[in-house]
Amino acid sequence: MAYQHKLAEKLTVLCDRGRGVLVRMNHIKKTCADPKAKPSFLTDKAMEPAIKYINKKFPNIDFRGSTQQLSGVQKQKSAVLEGLSSYYESFIDVMEFRDHVYELLNTIDACQCFFNITINFDFTKNYLDLVVTYASVILMLSRIDEKKALVGMYNCAHEMSNGTSNPAYPRLGQMMADYEHPMKKLTEEFGPHTKAVTEALLSLQLVYPRRNLQAEQWRSAQLLSLLSTPATMLAPVSCDTMACEYLSLEVMERWIILGFMLCHSSLNTNQASQELWKMALRSGLYLTIIREETINIHKFSEEYFDGLKGYGKRVADIKECRENTIANCGAIHREKRLYLRNALKELCKVLEDEPRLLGPKALFVFMALSFSRDEVLWLVRHSENIPKTKTPEDYVDSQMAELLFHMERLQTLLHQHKAIIDRYHLLYLSQFDALVINDTVQSLYVCPEEESILMSSFVSDLSALNVKQLENGEEFDFRAIRLDWLRLQAYTSVAKATLSFKEYPDLAKIMNMTQFHTRVIDDMDGLLQETADLSILCFYPRVFEKMFFQGSEDVAMQRYLIAFPVLCSHFSRTAHPLCPEETEVSEKRSLKLCVTFLEEIAKQTSTVILEICAEQCNLNDQLLPKHCAETISKARNKKQKRPAPKKGEVQKEKPGTESHRKDRVIMTNMDKMHLTLSELCTTFTHYPDFTVYNHIILPTEFLFSQLEIRLTKIIVQMANYNQTTQEISRPSDLLAAVRAYTTSLQILNRYINVDVTRLIRSVLLQQTQPLDSRGGQTITTLYTNWYLESLLRQASSALILHCPTMHCFINQTTETEQSFRAEQFSDICEMRALAELLGPYGLKFLSENLMWHITSQVAELKKLVMENMDILMQMRSKFDKPEEMSALQKRLTGCENVLKRMTIIGVILSFRAMAQDSLEDVMKQHCPFLMRPIASLRDLVSPDNDIKVTLSVYELASAAGLQCSIDPTLVAAIASMRTDNSSKEEECKLASLLLIFIAVSLPILALDVNSFYSREHGGHQNNIHCLATAINHLSAAMFTTQNENIQQHLKEFLLVASSTLLQLGQNAEKVEVKNRDSIYLLLHLIVQGSPFLTQDMLESCFPYVLLRNAYREVYKTFIHTLG
Repeated sequence: MAYQHKLAEKLTVLCDRGRGVLVRMNHIKKTCADPKAKPSFLTDKAMEPAIKYINKKFPNIDFRGSTQQLSGVQKQKSAVLEGLSSYYESFIDVMEFRDHVYELLNTIDACQCFFNITINFDFTKNYLDLVVTYASVILMLSRIDEKKALVGMYNCAHEMSNGTSNPAYPRLGQMMADYEHPMKKLTEEFGPHTKAVTEALLSLQLVYPRRNLQAEQWRSAQLLSLLSTPATMLAPVSCDTMACEYLSLEVMERWIILGFMLCHSSLNTNQASQELWKMALRSGLYLTIIREETINIHKFSEEYFDGLKGYGKRVADIKECRENTIANCGAIHREKRLYLRNALKELCKVLEDEPRLLGPKALFVFMALSFSRDEVLWLVRHSENIPKTKTPEDYVDSQMAELLFHMERLQTLLHQHKAIIDRYHLLYLSQFDALVINDTVQSLYVCPEEESILMSSFVSDLSALNVKQLENGEEFDFRAIRLDWLRLQAYTSVAKATLSFKEYPDLAKIMNMTQFHTRVIDDMDGLLQETADLSILCFYPRVFEKMFFQGSEDVAMQRYLIAFPVLCSHFSRTAHPLCPEETEVSEKRSLKLCVTFLEEIAKQTSTVILEICAEQCNLNDQLLPKHCAETISKARNKKQKRPAPKKGEVQKEKPGTESHRKDRVIMTNMDKMHLTLSELCTTFTHYPDFTVYNHIILPTEFLFSQLEIRLTKIIVQMANYNQTTQEISRPSDLLAAVRAYTTSLQILNRYINVDVTRLIRSVLLQQTQPLDSRGGQTITTLYTNWYLESLLRQASSALILHCPTMHCFINQTTETEQSFRAEQFSDICEMRALAELLGPYGLKFLSENLMWHITSQVAELKKLVMENMDILMQMRSKFDKPEEMSALQKRLTGCENVLKRMTIIGVILSFRAMAQDSLEDVMKQHCPFLMRPIASLRDLVSPDNDIKVTLSVYELASAAGLQCSIDPTLVAAIASMRTDNSSKEEECKLASLLLIFIAVSLPILALDVNSFYSREHGGHQNNIHCLATAINHLSAAMFTTQNENIQQHLKEFLLVASSTLLQLGQNAEKVEVKNRDSIYLLLHLIVQGSPFLTQDMLESCFPYVLLRNAYREVYKTFIHTLG
């Protein structure tokens, strides 16, 4: 008969099905409790009358006679049917599951099956699992407040659509009514099954007390220690109850608590039942039903037993156990966690050193994982429901990170050394287990045919195993053997079995051990899910995050923080095929938690490393040349024997004194930061990558990202740009600070394998762009704004002078004190530092902004030319007729404006030339091998050839900082000004006349007292020497865009300018004569700076003797001034 009932198969299927139904009920409860996720019909105001009516009349609802109350359902009946069908089907699943459980439990009772966890382990475990799962499903069903509304509304819509109720509704409605008080109905149902359930539970007497020991007893027995008995280190671990050793304590407590509540009569009649029940009641305050759903053990039990006659003593027992639990349980579990932390740490170290011990000692690993998991889950269950106790700290564990890390580490070792474990256990199965099973079978007095076939197949299948299969990469699958073993347990556990399992405990022992050995080979993940699965933490995000942040505050725990994000990779185990809707929610939550943890670890690490960098930057700053004046002054005073400073004055420490140590025990702040950094970096080295729901996670990338964000902000902050006061750090100071940071960041390579060079390159490259990758301002934007708004704006007003002699800008001597010294931001060192910081990309952006200002000035110049076009045309043709030129000159308007705007353009272009020269120096220093070919290519091309090719080569050369005869950036800017309405001839005419306008306006400069040429500065006091740069560059760019001959137009300019300037020599009595010599020099500067003009061309229209005399007069004045 036992063969026909298929008890083993039904138990296996129903346990999995029951788990799925339970998950489904939990999902429905959470969905209905969430206002955003619950079905819209439950929140629709139009449906409120219908819901109230259904809840009141359920399950006997008059659908036809209550049309007024149910009008809302009538209007949306199709939508209701579609929206609530999955809920209705889920409740039908519960009803069908209940029917199958009824049938199977009755069959088991009829067969008078024997249960003993130490003998027929799988049969007993599946039976107890089924009982508890069924009870949990009913309890979860009772917690869904909207179940009546969901079922009633669906059936109402069904009847309105089809004219008849759903066939399953009468039984479903009655079931929900019956389970209004779930425990009362459940105990009635389990009355006939009390004997079987009690027998199964009492078999736990041999397992549960041994597993529920306190930490002191573990410590005295040296539990889980491989080093306590070195002589037996290589001996395989074996015992009579192999699977019971790693059976979850939480699972056993759930069996005991719920089992004895369902079959409570044995508590009054059996002393052993009472003792086992009390022991479970003293183990904790809460018990998990599913996910985060728990029951308060004592409250739940007390409320139920209060309503039963003759259970007053049990209520007293419950109260006593509750007081005992509150008083002692927290401390007991705290000590257990402390012991397990040390035990797992030792186990990890030993197995890392000798991974071959994983073969004989695999059971120890699973026991350690199971014990640790029980303690973690106990703390999780109680963390959100801490009782009123004198020691609430017992329910908080800031060192949980270490325990979680060692659990993860043991699992990793099992996977890493799977080949060793497989080889060992394969040999164990074929050369020991198979032989012992064969001997045990041979010693049986009686063996029916079916049982004989099964046991013979065990022996033959195991004996056929060999190492070559493993070496050939063959996949092993022992599920058939394990299912046959479960069948054998079912066949031999019925009352009238010919072969009774009770009489042959040795067979049970060897088969249970064999089953463990097979699972280690082909079901490692299943074993780990049973013993180490902490995926329930996905449903306790607050507790999980609290544990993480508590650990992150303890320096000793920081190296273990990676355990938290790695744990998120196991959350996919929570998924069940019967509830696919949970997968998406679980995935989002898992990824969110994982990212939160990794970002926090990365933030802490980046904070520490950047604090170290800041400290090193401060120390480096002390060594900069700008701080040497005080040291030199002290040395000089000491040499001249001047009086020492007063006692009250604080002596400044010399750089380097921070490294002098009197006592190594005293830890400096830098020592503490390096210690913290080493701990935090260690956590990144444990797991280079892991997978969370098919997303590959790289922890170091989070650190890279955080460092990139922080370093970008720090570099911008170190620029110290104040838009209000227009203050900014000197480029050389910022470059020194950046170099200090980049050098200090290299210490990361001592602790962690991260590409610091890539980080620095990424950050600094972003700083060469106008905006960084997150849209923030960069130093390129800040320095561009500052040089345009502060330095060049004042230079345009001649408050700051361009000094060719020193290749910088200097402040003009004025009565008002200026906010900064121009030479401190524009000398060769500063410009090279600027080029180093901004690079070719940044200077290109700076140039583009400079060109925008130039084009705005050119636009105004064109307007002035157009206003005076007729006069300029006449002056162009009559420049050699002084009298007529003089008359036309008086009619000309805007001469000073033209010169001022050209001077502004010249100042801007002079600054750009300085920046280009600095970039060239930097580029030659960094990549000379690249600069030489570019320079050769530039020298090969000529404007006389294809202008497009020439400009493209010049653009390359200009980007590298090389000076070109034609500025490609300026050409592009001028070309962009051209409109569709303007013709080439008009543009060419405007450009030519602009040069004429400038040439005829030059004599006006002699009237300005500041037009004096300074030999010291190599330029004029009002920056008019920059006119030479402006004329040369602007004319080359303008005529290049029009494909005109640049040299021809510049010759014309020289003729007109020479003619007008020579007129100054004839006005001996006028004021213009005062700075005439300084103005003459402009012609020489123009020719000197132009690649298109020569001295011969100048001498043909302007006598060289005048230039020589002009230089002599200017230099005489300079000497006289010095005198």
